Amino acid sequence: MEVRDSRRLTGPNVLWARPGAILDVALEEGAAESAVEAWRREARRALDAIGWHGEDLAWRVFPGGVSLALSAPVDALYAATEVNEWAWEAAAAALAGGPAPDRAALDAAAERLRATIAAERNPALIALREAARRRGVTFLSDGERASVGTGTGSTTWPVDALPAPDEVDWAAVRDVPIALVTGTNGKTTTVRLLAAVAAAAGRTAGVSTTDWIRVGSELVEEGDYAGPGGARTVLRDRRVEIAFLETARGGMLRRGLAVERADVACVTNVAKDHLGEWGVADVAALADAKFVVGRAAERLVLNADDPIVRERGPGAGRPVTWFSLEPRGRETRPLLAAGDTACAYDGSSLRLFAGYDTILEIPVDRIPIALGGAARHNVANALAAIGVARAVHLPAAAIAEGLAGFESTPEGNPGRLNVFDVGGVRVVVDFAHNPHGVEALFEMAAALPAERRLVLLGQAGDRDNESIRELARIAWQARPDRIVVKEMRKYLRGRAEGEVPDLLLSELRAAGAPPEALDRADSELQAARQAFEWSRPGDLLLLISHSNREGIVNLIERLRETGWRPGKFLPDRGPAPV
Repeated sequence: MEVRDSRRLTGPNVLWARPGAILDVALEEGAAESAVEAWRREARRALDAIGWHGEDLAWRVFPGGVSLALSAPVDALYAATEVNEWAWEAAAAALAGGPAPDRAALDAAAERLRATIAAERNPALIALREAARRRGVTFLSDGERASVGTGTGSTTWPVDALPAPDEVDWAAVRDVPIALVTGTNGKTTTVRLLAAVAAAAGRTAGVSTTDWIRVGSELVEEGDYAGPGGARTVLRDRRVEIAFLETARGGMLRRGLAVERADVACVTNVAKDHLGEWGVADVAALADAKFVVGRAAERLVLNADDPIVRERGPGAGRPVTWFSLEPRGRETRPLLAAGDTACAYDGSSLRLFAGYDTILEIPVDRIPIALGGAARHNVANALAAIGVARAVHLPAAAIAEGLAGFESTPEGNPGRLNVFDVGGVRVVVDFAHNPHGVEALFEMAAALPAERRLVLLGQAGDRDNESIRELARIAWQARPDRIVVKEMRKYLRGRAEGEVPDLLLSELRAAGAPPEALDRADSELQAARQAFEWSRPGDLLLLISHSNREGIVNLIERLRETGWRPGKFLPDRGPAPV
């Protein structure tokens, strides 16, 4: 029995919609039931001893362990982690055959915990939170700041200098429309499409993604901000008139959602990725994590083509706008017909339906990122964006204009289907990082004319061996003419150098790839150089980039600036590879 993590839950999460504290405990097979029972007993004793009689317990068993959570006041969550840790220590001692804490030990622990709670408590925070709830507006807090309202209707204070509720100008406090976008793939592009639609409507959008925070055209911060911290930054910016928040599974599992209420949430898809982290051992558990957004959203926009999303959607207890690339499918057609709104692709146009009426039709040729329909995953992303935009009442004309004006460039949508022509060679730079994303990329590639096709292949070391081998099998199923397997030192994540490339190459050979179709590079940038050295006019290079996207794009720009053609020498190597 080993505690793997102890943390706060600050918002709606995979267990419930309450704040609290959670422990992840590794257990031997068959030990979960007795561990939960022992912890429940000791946690209830601890809660009663400190006076938290109204707080509840929740737990989630997963292969190899269990998550144990107790609810707590939002202004005492650090203390709550100590309460939970003490309860587990007592439970672990009992499970090991030792005696339960006697009355004196319990009283001493309770006195210490009550002192910790008293030092953390902030009655002004609780009063402000309750006042905001009574008025139906958003309340946000973290270790440093608290706020009421969102965007242009927000006001923020330091947590140690909060006003009394009757000192707040509540007439000026309001919420802007909020959309949450989650899924295994496509969420970043969908959020950026929505920002383009908002701009076409003359609205200032606040956007948080895995690459940055933007408000309107201004880059606020670079980095991965797809968690609750990025969401709070956007929602407290008084320039923001509408918010589109990429909501990654990691943030929901670690902390929960930043908000208790959103106008709409979109689930683009659910596919195998990041399994084994935060107690998510299978795709069903991953779906539980993705659908946390349904705890906050008033409406859901869901992918009817995804079997897991299709199964979960009807039971989510929210109105649903379904979207589909296969609207006449046996499973999808009833869903689209049952909803009050739906989005579908008919092979030539994207359509938004209200009941039986078509209220928006956009030819696929007018949406640059769709590549004339070849990039079906981006057609799906555009459909998702249409559904979300409709839910936050953006006008149809702005939806059409925004989608038509959005191009997947390295500046506007870095690493997401960035397409270049380099000396007669078509080059695609993409971030595809899991089997589902790679399959979508290969499906797109198969629809594009090409003399030969090459792909860069690599994977982060935190995936298990079978997931890495599956990626190799999927790559070879597409039958590219050449695969360059790359080392990514930046993402070794506990593995030895060469271990992941060895796994990929071994599985590629086992799948039938001949030696002349395989190459190996000691860095991502070197892999790209080898791809260009191999290329001929008319080829398609799929440069799947994870660790050095900027270096690859810079190489492409140097090649274009110098008029490089296949067969010519490449320019100098530039920065050190990673």
